[in-house]
Amino acid sequence: QVRLVESGGGLVQPGGSLRLSCAASGHALDSYAIGWFRQAPGEERVGVSCIYIVDGKTYYADSVKGRFTISRDNAKDTTYLQMNSLRPEDTAVYYCALNPYFDGDVPPDEAFIVDEYDYWGQGTQVTVSS
Repeated sequence: QVRLVESGGGLVQPGGSLRLSCAASGHALDSYAIGWFRQAPGEERVGVSCIYIVDGKTYYADSVKGRFTISRDNAKDTTYLQMNSLRPEDTAVYYCALNPYFDGDVPPDEAFIVDEYDYWGQGTQVTVSS
């Protein structure tokens, strides 16, 4: 059974940094994407960043480009989201998810289709506040 476990959330001041981790286990997939999504109270879950593990291609939402970086340690089957220059509007529960249908030809506007991510972690709270 696929399991995703996030860690690294917390409280940080505006302008600060956090690194989230997503450890995957229980699967034998060799082609998939790991995505990071976030959901603020009263809002829909939206994609933040994702990485295609086969070739390392990355995707970012416009709201985080230049501030967030997704990376991957294949040996540990762990995906990271480095978040810099954090803003109060980044406050949300952050989830990682696995998309087993992803391939190398996915255009940016199709990288964060929630229904295509079959497996989800439990979420980790990120709060940006002074």
